Amino acid sequence: MNEFRIEYMTSAEIGDAIADGARTAILPLGAVEQHGRHLPLSMDADHADELAVRVANDLGGALVLPTVRVGYSPHHLGFPGTLSLRASTLEAICEDYGAHLAASGFERMVLFSGHIGNYPVMRDFELRLADKLAPLSVIVFTDSEAILDAWRWAADDMASLGGNVGGHADVAETSVMLALHPDKVRVERFARGYSGMVDKGVLDRAFREGISSISPNGVLGDPAGASPSIGAACLDAVTSLIVQHARARGA
Repeated sequence: MNEFRIEYMTSAEIGDAIADGARTAILPLGAVEQHGRHLPLSMDADHADELAVRVANDLGGALVLPTVRVGYSPHHLGFPGTLSLRASTLEAICEDYGAHLAASGFERMVLFSGHIGNYPVMRDFELRLADKLAPLSVIVFTDSEAILDAWRWAADDMASLGGNVGGHADVAETSVMLALHPDKVRVERFARGYSGMVDKGVLDRAFREGISSISPNGVLGDPAGASPSIGAACLDAVTSLIVQHARARGA
């Protein structure tokens, strides 16, 4: 099948795909938020778009729901243009997306995010969502630390640049955008942001006080050295993480 995204398919084509064995719906979450001076606000949503198609292709028997493009981003609201949903709103949207899937013939929904900031919210609502959407099986990938580790490994393996991974507008995210939409990257505006270890304490402070309290330019890490090849390696690595998790849960 050449198209996995239901918004670009006809209803008859979706029905045929389900009749042919498509039982998994992939729900990608994104964000519309600042990513330094060199990346567009669409970074996380564009990332989620691509990951979802890759995950569906690798899993087989899967179709992709439209990306929830705005996410939970209150810690970025100090920067112009950032949009943010309330945690309860994001949960409700995920519930509404899944509410009628079982009636259409789907058996499970796989949920992940291209935006690290959505993960605390997803971990909080995972069990509630599964309960509300039963008998639809809900598989939520929540291991944001594994994503950061995968990015570090990919950047190190390709160019010994794992130290430039901080998790936001860094060498990994910038490389992903160079691989997907190089015309959206302002390469002349690369600038290092917070370069210390991004641990739980740093992330807690970012959520509590805003990312600008840690990085005035809104970058965690350093985009220096970003390349399409690093971006492709990051996409491969994260796709593999989500697919492995989904398969382990029965997808």
